[in-house]
Order: sequence, then C-alpha cells, then structure tokens
Amino acid sequence: MDNFHETTLRVRYAETDQMGVVYHANFIVWFEVGRVEMLRSLGFSYKEMEEQDDTHIVVVSVKCDYKKPARYDEPIRIRTRLTDARSRILRFAYEILNDTTGELLATGETSHVTCDGQGRPKSLPEKYRAHFVAAAAAAPSAEQPATA
Repeated sequence: MDNFHETTLRVRYAETDQMGVVYHANFIVWFEVGRVEMLRSLGFSYKEMEEQDDTHIVVVSVKCDYKKPARYDEPIRIRTRLTDARSRILRFAYEILNDTTGELLATGETSHVTCDGQGRPKSLPEKYRAHFVAAAAAAPSAEQPATA
C-alpha cells in the first residue's frame, strides 16, 4: 500500500484555456482539494482546526512538475500523502492522474507552517498532531510515482 489518500473530480470548463487544456495554476488548487479531503479522512476538517483551535496550515513552498496536460471534462484522481509532520511543519506530496487512463499528469509537493490567526507560528495541537504523525509514519520514505 502506498498510503495516498485519493479523491476524484472532473475537469471543469472554467479551469481550461480556449483549447480545453487545464491552466497550470489549477493543479495547485487541486493539491489543496486533495489536502483538505485528506484531513477529512483523518477525522477532522481544516475549518475545525481554524475555528476551534486557531490553527492554520500556511503554505510556505509549492512545487509542481507537469508531465502531461489535463483536458476539459476528463476525470482526474488527486493522490495526496503526508510525508513529514513535525510540531510546526507539515509536508505533503501529490500525484494528479487521468482517472480513466491512469496516466500521470503531474507530481508535486507543498510545505506548510502551522500558525495562529495572526500569522504567528505555533505548534500543532496534540489532537491533530497525533493524526499527522501517524499518517506521515505510514508513508514510504522514497517518493514513487503511480504506475496505474
């Protein structure tokens, strides 16, 4: 098992250019979709973290390597994995695939610092940290792209 959380969506017209090819920045939006859904699968929502515990996951770096274009109306699969969880730092890895053909469209990673609502770094509350640490520990140490 590769310990990715998976979610799917269909490429919307608004995400594409005139030729029906997805605009590159939308892959970053899809990373967020994958990340938010992964949190739900861990038993809590990002909204809960913000509202109940004044804990925000701030993006400090993002990388995306594009392999093939995504196109209008194609179903895509977003695969998200937590690769590192520390008291204030989280790192995620992503794969975006064509859900019909299994072709790898992009890979990426994001790094985050946990902060309060004023943007000051803070440690993750233990009730979340335990889930993040367990998810990161389950991830393989080497990044391996999907071979669908």
